[in-house]
Amino acid sequence: MENTAEDTKGTDVAVKGEAAIKPEFLTTKEKFHEFVDSEWQGSKSEKASQNDTDEEATETCVDEPEAKKLKLDPEEKQKAWKSDNKRLRGQNKSRPHTKPTTYDEKRLCLSVIKDNRQCPFGDKCHFHHDVAEYMASKPSDIGENCYLYDTFGKCAYGLSCRFAKAHTTPDFKTMEKADLVKAFEGRNLVKNNLSKDLQNRLRKRSVAFKKSEEYLKTLSKNRDKKEQQGNASADQTGEEQHVSTEAETQVQNSAQLNSENNLIYYSLSLNKPPPVKTVGPLTDADVIKLRPCEKKQVDFQDKLYLAPLTTCGNLPFRRICKRFGADITCGEMAMCTNLLQGQQSEWALLKRHESEDLFGVQVEGCFPDTMTRCAELINNNADVDFVDINSGCPIDLVYKKGGGCGLMTRTRKFEQIVKGMNYVLDVPLTVKIRTGVQEKCSIAHKLIPEMKNWGVSMITGKCLSLHGRSREQRYTKLADWDYINTCSKLASPIPLFGNGDILSYEDAMKARETGVSGIMIARGALLKPWIFTEIKESRHWDISSSERLDILKDFTNFGLEHWGSDTRGVEKTRTFMLEWLSFMCRYIPVGLLERVPQKINERPPYYIGRNYLESLMISQNVGDWIRISEMVLGPVPKNFSFLPKHKANAYK
Repeated sequence: MENTAEDTKGTDVAVKGEAAIKPEFLTTKEKFHEFVDSEWQGSKSEKASQNDTDEEATETCVDEPEAKKLKLDPEEKQKAWKSDNKRLRGQNKSRPHTKPTTYDEKRLCLSVIKDNRQCPFGDKCHFHHDVAEYMASKPSDIGENCYLYDTFGKCAYGLSCRFAKAHTTPDFKTMEKADLVKAFEGRNLVKNNLSKDLQNRLRKRSVAFKKSEEYLKTLSKNRDKKEQQGNASADQTGEEQHVSTEAETQVQNSAQLNSENNLIYYSLSLNKPPPVKTVGPLTDADVIKLRPCEKKQVDFQDKLYLAPLTTCGNLPFRRICKRFGADITCGEMAMCTNLLQGQQSEWALLKRHESEDLFGVQVEGCFPDTMTRCAELINNNADVDFVDINSGCPIDLVYKKGGGCGLMTRTRKFEQIVKGMNYVLDVPLTVKIRTGVQEKCSIAHKLIPEMKNWGVSMITGKCLSLHGRSREQRYTKLADWDYINTCSKLASPIPLFGNGDILSYEDAMKARETGVSGIMIARGALLKPWIFTEIKESRHWDISSSERLDILKDFTNFGLEHWGSDTRGVEKTRTFMLEWLSFMCRYIPVGLLERVPQKINERPPYYIGRNYLESLMISQNVGDWIRISEMVLGPVPKNFSFLPKHKANAYK
């Protein structure tokens, strides 16, 4: 168990791993659930229209996670292993997963939604065309006001919207607000959508990757040269050999290109046909390559960086964090092979809202060819400020094929990937790494100096971010900020972001003392997205439960805007909200703490909040999270089930 408690204000040091809650709020497990359940049932009984909701909620409830066990000694651990002889599976293994499509049994045809146009599929169409029949079987509306209609003057989901009463006439016509529609006309709020044309070309493999092919040819030439020199080394001593590096090869290629360009200009000046076949007149773009010093520059210094978060780091959540002061945002990890195949679901991870003024995308891969082509694809078809290489992902699915943390142990491939992506990108390239793979064998300090030899410098817009844990540690131990400090000195003058265990402005101040260029926040933003405001204003925010509910309402509105306001969109928004609540419930209100601030690896005992809503929000019972979602998104469907994807493992 880690030493987590600190005697910062003269109070007694708390029990290791347990948060210090004021005694008047402490309770037992049974009393806590009795209080939450009784209040909820009492409020429900007042509403006759929702009598069946209690039964549905109890059916969908899943028992809360077991209390974290203390870390066993090696001998006890061996005994437990022998007695059980089975390895416990994570919560993400074989968990029940219901697609949002199953909640919408009867769907209205798109031709009816779009102004009653004639359906191109005719009798073969599987969707409903009878509006009256559809409206009779459609689930009841969630609320009286439609966020999309009130904000944009028009709801694209028409009659299928779960707030359709707000913009539907008695004869089933969809209304519009002309002034608002005109105000948003031609305005693109979300960028980086995958066009059908590009998707088809990617599927047919007809997209040209000119810069990538140039770089990959240099790799093959270098490989051939090394093989030839290796054969010749049998007759010569090692000291007599001279192996040209990749940098020298690229210089030779650029020199050859410049000589060809000069010859073209000379031929044109003499009115002679150029020795190289050209298409039309030459322009600056044809002959001048963007130099590294001319790449788009991004100021990473002293910024608050919202880390790329799988599942929870979606566009609506990033919008919430931007409102609270996040400076840099990054999309969720995207697989480069899926992007190259034109998968719509993977390209959705690259979407950027207009409020994200400094935005990057993170890609994962393990081969130089696919990563280089993916970088060129993003460079030519997406609006981003930087591209990040994920070399820190610890999950087996990524690591076992050589990606994520696996890249840190495959330095040759890693070098080729970095050089290739940097060659084709017009925006800065960043890299996210961990301390290493094994718990007691850190290698980041050895890898960072090598990155400088790969051509990494300030002028190339390079930036590093270091998570202060190894792959084996995951989140079971505190981040090693002393090691991050050592690496930041080795990385200078390259900016290095530190990541790990930031949950308060005091944690951020201590992190800045290590000499890092900026701070990357991950789980801290999931527990309380207002952490960015706390850091910038240097204060502890005792946020009320009603304010937290307002944040969830804003997330709901952003989710309906992003995923849709029909049944599919509503349930998808609910699912992502529940994933977020599985982290947010671990936040302890400042007013209930004996010792401020809360540490990220402290597990709270059972306690009751200052009001019912606060108590409901601190519950770790899945059923209570579902009740919170029902406050803003209406009752869950009858066949609804949920189990969080991420099992919090940060309390040991």
